[in-house]
Amino acid sequence: MTITQTSQIDLDTVAELAAQLRVDSIRSSTSAGSGHPTSSMSAADLLAVLVTRHLRFDWDAPTAPGNDHLIFSKGHASPLLYSVYKAVGVVSDDELMNGYRRFGQRLEGHPTPVLPWVDVATGSLGQGLPDGVGIALAGKYLDRQPYRTWVLCGDSELAEGSIWEALDKAAHYELSNLIAIVDVNRLGQSGPTELGWDLDAYARRAEAFGARVLVVDGHDLSAIDDALGTAAEPNDGRPTVVLAKTVKGSGFSEVEDKPDWHGKPFPDDMADRAIAELGGIRDLVLRGPRPEPASADDATTEPAGVAATLPHYALSDEVATRKAYGDALVALGAADPRILALDGEVSNSTYSNAFAHAYPDRYFEMFIAEQQLVAAATGLSVRGYRAFASTFAAFLTRAHDFIRMGAISGVDLRLVGSHAGVEIGADGPSQMALEDLAMMRAVHGSTVLYPSDATSTAALVEAMASTAGISYLRTTRGAYPVLYEDGEAFPVGGSKLLRSSDHDQVTLVGAGVTLHACLRAAEILADGGVAARVIDCYSVKPIDADTLIAAVGATSGRIVVAEDHHPEGGLASAVTDALLAGGPTSLSLAHLAVRDMPGSGSGPELLAWAGLDADHIAAAARELLDR
Repeated sequence: MTITQTSQIDLDTVAELAAQLRVDSIRSSTSAGSGHPTSSMSAADLLAVLVTRHLRFDWDAPTAPGNDHLIFSKGHASPLLYSVYKAVGVVSDDELMNGYRRFGQRLEGHPTPVLPWVDVATGSLGQGLPDGVGIALAGKYLDRQPYRTWVLCGDSELAEGSIWEALDKAAHYELSNLIAIVDVNRLGQSGPTELGWDLDAYARRAEAFGARVLVVDGHDLSAIDDALGTAAEPNDGRPTVVLAKTVKGSGFSEVEDKPDWHGKPFPDDMADRAIAELGGIRDLVLRGPRPEPASADDATTEPAGVAATLPHYALSDEVATRKAYGDALVALGAADPRILALDGEVSNSTYSNAFAHAYPDRYFEMFIAEQQLVAAATGLSVRGYRAFASTFAAFLTRAHDFIRMGAISGVDLRLVGSHAGVEIGADGPSQMALEDLAMMRAVHGSTVLYPSDATSTAALVEAMASTAGISYLRTTRGAYPVLYEDGEAFPVGGSKLLRSSDHDQVTLVGAGVTLHACLRAAEILADGGVAARVIDCYSVKPIDADTLIAAVGATSGRIVVAEDHHPEGGLASAVTDALLAGGPTSLSLAHLAVRDMPGSGSGPELLAWAGLDADHIAAAARELLDR
């Protein structure tokens, strides 16, 4: 294979490459029997110009620090992306033809980072540009490298609010290193898009969100080249949006600008006619400019080589776990410059403001934009940073799609949700996270943590910093007594046995606020001659099955689980899953949870209303004993 590499590939050759990209998009999707050839064909000219003349990338070293980043936000155009990979010589024609959309192969229907040239998984529309904001933030403020982040967007996904959140934050942070190329081909999946080819309307919207806009004929190679050259030049700090008017299915007259061809491969006979109309199969292998050398003054991203000194809390002092989160984050930041914090404009409640004050250059405010909050953390993770993103736990539900896509991307996300459950009190149900444990447990490979005191919170924040995948820490609003001594270990997947004897008759399981109620319930039961074992399930996923099984075995199968959460999918679900998988054959369980719609009130009032206070837990235990 002969690779042509130069920063000055002529436009006649680029035209040949564009035709090749269309042909290979058709060939690969027809071979697979599925895919999106017409969505790929509309953007082929844009990508041909970009990869040959503007994208600075060392294809043999995809993690080189100076490489530009290319994100296909319109991930369904994967035939085009994989055809680009063939054109630069990193994917063979055999793999393109026999590996696309096949079981066990890496050329998946929508791109994922199983390919080393892919930063983030895409396919859920409206996410590539927000993720790109995180990468561009890293480039400008942390890496301090001259790489650009190029994002190919489809016009359909501009109906997603997350696109506009991204442009707004990119303008706020003056990310002139972020360039969105929008393939305005007019046709969506089921018909025309909302704005069709009204590029003036798109331009007004993008400019209103602070972007510099360039409008171009997306099939005029010279005009594209000029626009991308302008986009890559330094400007007044605005992100750039290149609006390219294109034709869906461009290059094959039978389907050009025709509806009902979205996501449909061409039958063999049509594919043959399309390839013939495009001039046949080609095997060009071209590479454009290499990245600039890494800057000598790039930011330090290695840890300082010292262990974090976690904050100290005295036993019985009342400290909110959300406060301990902020304290611990500051301590971690002193030891590791890769630690970052982001928040959704509630930092004075989540206590991430402590980190913002200590390390303002490593704190990014995403305002009330939870999708962008998670997406920015995703992009920063791509660049090797350990970002903690916090907001009220209830509002993370808005970003669930970004969280699940983070799992598909294989990034490490550290999410912290405060103000969980009815314990928050008078703010009412709109502010109460009662679904978050279920939501986060359902994410593939996730870690879900729910500490009950300040000491365990600090230890678990430290553990999150080195935990792979999606990790979630649930914190509470109110202040509760410190239960654990400094230095106590809290491994992920562990639990704590806070009260036990050889004569225990029932097991009480809590986490967070309900653990304190379980401890008080155990005292009430002891006054009545009943011995209760108490377990702190601070690690909800993975859960300490061995301790649960042993406890239930010792208490004749009797167990009370109390959680400030809806009954579906939370702590009790995790406990029962563990017990049913390997526990005793006899199980007598009482599950206390928030089963009705709460209203406003004080925290103690609402916990009692939900049946989660010590009296209700003790009563549930006695009922089990009476059965």
